[in-house]
Amino acid sequence: MTSLHLVNPSKAYEASYRSLVEEFRTRRERLIPFPLSFPHENFPELIARLEENSKGLGLPDGFVAHSTYWLVTDSEILGVSNLRHSLTPALRKEGGNIGYGVRPTARGQGYGSELLRRTLQRAKGLGLAKVLLTCGKANLASVKVILANGGVLESEEFVAKRNEVVQRYWIDLA
Repeated sequence: MTSLHLVNPSKAYEASYRSLVEEFRTRRERLIPFPLSFPHENFPELIARLEENSKGLGLPDGFVAHSTYWLVTDSEILGVSNLRHSLTPALRKEGGNIGYGVRPTARGQGYGSELLRRTLQRAKGLGLAKVLLTCGKANLASVKVILANGGVLESEEFVAKRNEVVQRYWIDLA
């Protein structure tokens, strides 16, 4: 596997970030994790917003502090993760502590597992003892990534707004 790093968002990766978002949009895929849907026309503002959000600042009502990370090679973002520092009742049902997505052209190469593994290390560094991840039951690639990182299925439930069964997995970080 190429030399990888999990980094905080940075202006140095602007071109790669824009191409990553475009890959998702071209394929008409949902932008996951949710910060990928933040406006990015003014890239320095996006970076500032992500930094503020990681400190619990500038958050909309109902949101919790969350840190966004990029899995990168020298100049390319291969994946994005978002670590929510705590859980609300809504996040306990759907969303969980961690969301992640891999660049469509980089899938099937182990980057999802590596992205989650490194994000779990960051969660442990925040003092979290366990984390919740949710994913669509039909998203077999994500299920495989979660299981490979120690995920234990707690429950599954049909979510009408997504028109799919959503599974809830816990990963113990102790």
